[in-house]
Amino acid sequence: MHPVICQIGPFTVFSYGLMLAAAFLAGSWLAVSRAKKESIDPEMIMNLSLIAVISGIAGARVFYVIENADYFLKKPLETIMFQRGGLSFFGGLITGTLCGAAYLKKKKASIYRVLDLMAPFLALGQAIGRIGCLLNGCCFGKASLLIPIQIYSSFILVFIFAFLRFLQEKPHKEGKIFFAYLILYSTKRFFIEFWRADNPPLMFNLSLFQIISILLFLFSAWKVSRR
Repeated sequence: MHPVICQIGPFTVFSYGLMLAAAFLAGSWLAVSRAKKESIDPEMIMNLSLIAVISGIAGARVFYVIENADYFLKKPLETIMFQRGGLSFFGGLITGTLCGAAYLKKKKASIYRVLDLMAPFLALGQAIGRIGCLLNGCCFGKASLLIPIQIYSSFILVFIFAFLRFLQEKPHKEGKIFFAYLILYSTKRFFIEFWRADNPPLMFNLSLFQIISILLFLFSAWKVSRR
């Protein structure tokens, strides 16, 4: 683990935060480049990226704090210590998508068309972010020698990114790419949870995130079948 990259005087560069920044920069830059090819306003995509990442981080933190309420009730000041990690992706996905959709509706843009554009780069950003999890020591796997589950997740997300980009180049109905991303991600998360050691079973020997993944998969498959 390398939670701290370096220190410059009083300024500390944390690996988790650095990887989140790299994920945002890479994903937003590629999304803006793709927007130009699809004749979608690149400035709108940049604004959307900022709205989604800010609201997403806030939602991910709130979800994580709620999930670990017993700990944070004892140490409330740690709720704002982002440098130690502690973001729940599903919370970020929900708030980022809702806030992003509200912005797109205000701009009178096609929500599903823009979500289709963004989905592959979201997967790529996640892949980069999981490297931050490995460096920070969070989202760890079960003990064998200690499964580097963050790297497995990163590799799978790179595959999802590549597959979605392949679909993106083909004729498709609006919404297909976004819901394909949700299907692939929820499937990945369901199975990867069996090797994670930081999320205890909630019911039926499944973790909270496996239950959410099942619901997300069923909802997305239903939406795809209707398009």
